[in-house]
Amino acid sequence: MIMGYSNSSLVAYTLLSPNHSGLRTEQIDRISPHCVVGQCTAEGLGDWFHKSSTKASSNYGIDKNGRIGLYVEEKNRSWCTSSNANDQRAVTIECASDKEEPYAMHQVVYDRLVDLCEDICRRNGKKKLLWFGDKNKSLNYQPKADEMLITVHRWFANKSCPGDWLYARLGDLAAKVTSRLGSGNVEVISSGMQAGEFQGLTEEQVLAKVGPLFTADQKKSGILASVSMAQFILESGYGKSELALGANNCFGMKKSLSGNTWSGSVWDGVSIYKKKTQEQKADGSYVTVTAEFRKYANVEDSIADHSAYLLGAKNGEKLRYDGLKGCSDYKKAVQIIKDGGYATSLTYVEKLCGIIEKWKLTQYDVTSETSDVIKYYRVRKSRGDAASQIGAYSVFDNAKAMADKHPGYKVYDWNGKQMYPAVMSGDADRMSNADCPFTVKVSVPDLNIRKGAGTDTEKSGKFTGVGVFTIVEVKNGKGAAKGWGKLKSGAGWISLDFASRV
Repeated sequence: MIMGYSNSSLVAYTLLSPNHSGLRTEQIDRISPHCVVGQCTAEGLGDWFHKSSTKASSNYGIDKNGRIGLYVEEKNRSWCTSSNANDQRAVTIECASDKEEPYAMHQVVYDRLVDLCEDICRRNGKKKLLWFGDKNKSLNYQPKADEMLITVHRWFANKSCPGDWLYARLGDLAAKVTSRLGSGNVEVISSGMQAGEFQGLTEEQVLAKVGPLFTADQKKSGILASVSMAQFILESGYGKSELALGANNCFGMKKSLSGNTWSGSVWDGVSIYKKKTQEQKADGSYVTVTAEFRKYANVEDSIADHSAYLLGAKNGEKLRYDGLKGCSDYKKAVQIIKDGGYATSLTYVEKLCGIIEKWKLTQYDVTSETSDVIKYYRVRKSRGDAASQIGAYSVFDNAKAMADKHPGYKVYDWNGKQMYPAVMSGDADRMSNADCPFTVKVSVPDLNIRKGAGTDTEKSGKFTGVGVFTIVEVKNGKGAAKGWGKLKSGAGWISLDFASRV
């Protein structure tokens, strides 16, 4: 029997849940933070876990005001991460959050999470908190006696938990806790979206990837998503500039801007990236200078710092970009940014407006009509089959990964457009290899079975007859707008123009 466990003295409320497996079978060497998906109180979360019908629990919870609740003693295994092996080794913590991606948390919740993780590490004899940001590396790593490892729920189940907001900050969490524990050596791999992920993507794919991030930012900052996205495109070349790839700096944010006097900056104040840049003078000529730019841990931090600057930068006592927050006209918003001195280019306004109009970026804006509409990428079998939906994500790559795990599923955007797999014809619901295997119903008695995919291939001499058949492969071919399907029986190929999905 493993002994020696204690509970945190930071606890403000206790209501022990019956939902646990009793004493752990492993020593604690992991911490698993979660998002509650709701701005709960410690008492409310305790009531929920106290119900046996809930069939879930966590060791601790941090409510919307930063109060810590104890629901399963550390000596016992909670039911939290959909993994017996992980829960046996992990102290699990549910954190109050927003109800939609990226499941943002109040700053007091995050600060209290740092406090609680430090306390858990100290009482369990740990000097380092590790975050690798990689599932395989983490789950194959055996922590040393003085090490604690961060794991997350999304590694064990088809969930977003702990949400992109907290996931992007786990490296920071590990570093802060390790520093408090007196050890400066912590292995942290930057988490959150990295600009390097944009390499190899088309311009349209990059926009689909980052669009939800700008929509989420507008909800917090009040700055039009379309305007910020246009600046992202212009300043970073769709996230592929040297500065973006080398420093996750997508807006040309220099180390020193307006005297660094604005509040809300997420830049660490230390990390910089030096490069040569051209600046345009009032007479239209250019001069090359070497400048120091801010370096960010991820793209999300670059977006957040850019918005914080636009909202808080001053020129004397006056806000440089006064009137930008809440401005619903992108042309006016762009002019405010130019007039505030953001860029030296004489054609900056025309360039940004042109980009917005080219890509119809206003589709990402939050308006009075759409403010309550959640722009999610939905994973389902077909556009109209809501009952088959297995996930909804604000980040395209997360939705794509879910579809890849489930053959036959596709990714649709908030307008019902199929985003993945790529559509090869005008019919967004055409059958494709991503659907295979699937069944079709043939209603004609004499549908030819051919030896290949196309009317230019030899007939097999056989017919399907009326019935239901399984398709294991789809190909384009002559004589069929919807493609050709290979029969599971091996008899050959049939035109899918005469077959309906069942």
